[in-house]
Amino acid sequence: MANCNTKTIFVLVSVAEMLTATAQAQTPVERGRYLVEGILTCGNCHSPRGPGGVIDAAKLYSGGPQTFDEPTFTVKGANITPDPDSGIGKWSADDLKKALIEGVRPPGVPLAPIMPYGFYKVFTTGDLDAVVAYLRSVPAVSNKVQAPVYKAALHVEVPPGADKRMTDADLREPVKHGFYLVTIAHCMECHTPKVNDRLDFANGLGSGGQSFRGPWGESISRNITSHQEKGIGAWSDAEIKRAITQGIGKNGSQLKPPMGFEWYARMTDADLSAIVVYLRTVPPKE
Repeated sequence: MANCNTKTIFVLVSVAEMLTATAQAQTPVERGRYLVEGILTCGNCHSPRGPGGVIDAAKLYSGGPQTFDEPTFTVKGANITPDPDSGIGKWSADDLKKALIEGVRPPGVPLAPIMPYGFYKVFTTGDLDAVVAYLRSVPAVSNKVQAPVYKAALHVEVPPGADKRMTDADLREPVKHGFYLVTIAHCMECHTPKVNDRLDFANGLGSGGQSFRGPWGESISRNITSHQEKGIGAWSDAEIKRAITQGIGKNGSQLKPPMGFEWYARMTDADLSAIVVYLRTVPPKE
């Protein structure tokens, strides 16, 4: 990475080793909660909201309020609590894993790719088990969500380098660890432009430009490549972390949803540092 001296590299390696040790010290449910309630931002799509857009804590993960109406499907965020009738209470652990990394729910029904299972293929075995353990531990909430409507064949986006499971050994390498976190956070799903309704990873990875409309009005995903002017190449580490966790830009402006600032604020500083390390390696794009 540019401007990295030997001392910095040593510190980053030490951080990566610490992250691995911390993850191993947590129980599966604790690790799963950290992932689901933090970097995965599952509640963004799978939890109902009350007045002012605040998530209803009593109905966490029981189904999202928004409808995703795309050219190939119309769906709402599913109930992912252990309710046996309206949620995932009758699913086995293997059923959940298959849904997360293959996008198939029992009895073999495909999931709409608004669920970023193409990005979840990198999950380590331990983290995948942890997510499943946590989801099966949350309170069951009865809430039937409208059935999905599929209008055409589904296309699944898999970002470069994310087509296979990563290992704990991979996560000891700082850049790979950051890539892992950015991938399971599906950052490039929003921060890569689309061409013909497909994410243009080959030509525009991280260069932003997608439009999102909601109660906040319209927001355009920004360029998060290492480009010095168009991207975040000139931002300090602290400025990047502040943008991720507080939604404040380099110039102090307030950034708009649907970026899950409140979820990312629960991440450890070590994980945020790993993300910054990786983002600085993303090739500059205008």
